[in-house]
Amino acid sequence: MAPQSTTRDAQHDFDFDFGAWKMNIRRLLHPLTGSHEWTTMEGATVTHKIWNGRANLATVEADGASGHLELLALRLYDPRAQQWSISFATSNSAVLSIPAVGTFTNSRGEFYDSEIYRGRNILVRFSIWPVSPKEVHSEQAFSADGGQSWETNWINTYTRVSGAGDPPN
Repeated sequence: MAPQSTTRDAQHDFDFDFGAWKMNIRRLLHPLTGSHEWTTMEGATVTHKIWNGRANLATVEADGASGHLELLALRLYDPRAQQWSISFATSNSAVLSIPAVGTFTNSRGEFYDSEIYRGRNILVRFSIWPVSPKEVHSEQAFSADGGQSWETNWINTYTRVSGAGDPPN
């Protein structure tokens, strides 16, 4: 008899996010400057399952005082590494970002990358987690000190739209 695998199949970690959502976005206007000036946007996001859950695509459209946002998030699962990567793009840049890589622990996904922001090397952390079947939160934070401290600069609250988009699995 072959031994049972104890490896968790993480390809379904994002299943909670499939479907259509109303979205409230809070964004820090001037990250890593000591500023506490936030702006808000309202909009919608839809997340589609691809490749039986090993990939998904989320599209966002939102408006607020700071303007109009069109964004997509491409999430890919690597079964060999048992990790997810997330790349973002906006309609303004039309370029995929450096992928943030990470995993889920206790239903909370945390993904990291390093980038240059305004001439500084920083770490970026993106976190996402379900609050309930009808609510999801995500945040982005920057660290300019190698991860010793983090400044949250983007907070999303998603509220499920019933009867629209892909059904949750």
